[in-house]
Amino acid sequence: MSFLNKLGIGVGSGSTQGVRHEASGPIHLTSRARTPSMPPPQVGSLHAAAELEYNRLSNGLKELLWNLDGLERGTLLDMGPASQTTLSFFIERGFRVSSEDILRSWKNFLNEEEARLKQDFAAGETVEMTPSARAARFMKENLQYSRSSFDAVLLWDLLDYLEQAVVKQVVASLTELLRPGGVVFAMFHSKKPEGFQRYRVVSSSTLQMVPAPMVCPAQRVYQNREIQDLFGRYRTMKSFIGRDQLRETLFIK
Repeated sequence: MSFLNKLGIGVGSGSTQGVRHEASGPIHLTSRARTPSMPPPQVGSLHAAAELEYNRLSNGLKELLWNLDGLERGTLLDMGPASQTTLSFFIERGFRVSSEDILRSWKNFLNEEEARLKQDFAAGETVEMTPSARAARFMKENLQYSRSSFDAVLLWDLLDYLEQAVVKQVVASLTELLRPGGVVFAMFHSKKPEGFQRYRVVSSSTLQMVPAPMVCPAQRVYQNREIQDLFGRYRTMKSFIGRDQLRETLFIK
């Protein structure tokens, strides 16, 4: 049991091994690569889920692109790991793309907190460990962009995996980073997911689902009212509910 677990702070046990086509550093673009469409793995087939990538029709993505249509030299923030496929898709459409893997940053932050707490405990020092204080320390080092920097944000399903105090601060920060009329594309699970996956944009209506080692365990399932409250400063919310227990939601500032 880790030091943070003893203090009641959950830490994911995910490994970075086996993550494909993800990177935390600069991406050198080559010609676009597409993976042929595959059917989703059968429910309950853990082996298939671990091995297969598959494509998913995305009405939320189509709606996002419709809202961005006609925008010249737009700016987009992808909050998953940098994917050459996603980068190429938007760069070819004139966007300047930034990537920040906020979930990986949160996992690394928790590991650093654990090491620091051990040192402080040994030295007889204390640090405030309330969820809000911990979230504030995390945000000082992440999402550090100028106000109104982006026209769109790919948030994916990351809010389901972050502590609630961090979720509130992430949404508040994104709201400040978006320009008026900017769009957030988010996804929410209708029940706690059994596996973990990343997402790539492969066409104007298709997402590629990429099974990956879990970075952090899912924290909660958000109900519709909770989602509306989180994004209460946005003027429009539109959702698309899929058969795979994923809800795609667009928030327009």
